Amino acid sequence: MDTFASAYLAASGKSVLATVAFIVVGIALVGGLIWAFRLGIKVKEREPAPPKPHEQPTRPGSGPAHETSRAREPNEMPRAADESERLTPHELRPTGSRDSADQRRPRWDEGSGGSFGSGGPGAT
Repeated sequence: MDTFASAYLAASGKSVLATVAFIVVGIALVGGLIWAFRLGIKVKEREPAPPKPHEQPTRPGSGPAHETSRAREPNEMPRAADESERLTPHELRPTGSRDSADQRRPRWDEGSGGSFGSGGPGAT
């Protein structure tokens, strides 16, 4: 046997082994995926069913509970008595806004354009 033939046989032996290993790994991966899918189905079957429409919570007849709507305005930053004096955290108000004295909702002016792209003539 010459060197070429022996090298060819050695290479083909490795190729067959690699092919068999590739097929075995592929079958193992597919089997693992099938097992995981079936396990997921079994876990899903053990979970309680979603509530039916008549079991869902309903809104009270008087309307939404504990819902309020109010206008807020920013708190003014307090000024120190002396310009060189610093304010400490306990001298500041706890929130950045407070209830507005005027609780009316702002409305658009008649003839204004509204939002961008509304098709109106805009402010004239």
